[in-house]
Amino acid sequence: MLFAHWSFPPEVVAARLPPGLMLDTHDGRAWVSAVALRMHDVHLRGLPGLPGSRSFPELNLRTYVTVGETHGVYFFSLDATSRLVVALARRWFALPYLRAEMLHRVDEAGVRFESERTDTRAAPAQFSARYAPSGPVALATRGSLDHWLTERYALFAVRPDGRVLRGDVQHPPWPLQPVVADLSRNTLLLAAGLPADEPPAALHYAARVDVPTWAPRVVYRPEAGRRT
Repeated sequence: MLFAHWSFPPEVVAARLPPGLMLDTHDGRAWVSAVALRMHDVHLRGLPGLPGSRSFPELNLRTYVTVGETHGVYFFSLDATSRLVVALARRWFALPYLRAEMLHRVDEAGVRFESERTDTRAAPAQFSARYAPSGPVALATRGSLDHWLTERYALFAVRPDGRVLRGDVQHPPWPLQPVVADLSRNTLLLAAGLPADEPPAALHYAARVDVPTWAPRVVYRPEAGRRT
């Protein structure tokens, strides 16, 4: 799993957020992160996984927001190979999943990750990276930028009618490692309407974490700017 993080002036990212979400910043800067990973053993609690959807590559682009007192993430996009996951996640949670052709391969040199969006519901986007851990595992220190960027336990999505949904997640702290990464191609940020002139300001690697997720619930209704 690769985390690649970019820093922006707050107004650049805030302009891309829908109503109901407040931009979260660290030391006066906004952050946007691309996360490349492979999902394993995906299933509803107590049920077997659906054929073709238990394991698949995923690439997401997210930023950091608050709703009320809750800090979480908001996804600009999530690319995946599983048509079923894309369809269910868009319908059930209003998450902006998109179909893509992807490769996630692990060898002695590390991880090779390739993604090319094929879904016409969003702008084309490509991402190519080779990466490998370059040091021991270290848990992020509370209050540090590493902790702020990775330890998020809520995600938000926005329905077409403007209602904001919140889904809670739970997992152990990320087993972060330093990483050597070569991002040879990346148009994810440009596809989301963000400038992409600089290399990542921070990078992290994590081998694995198990993540239970709870069903989404409405936390903001646009008719009166009301949170629930």
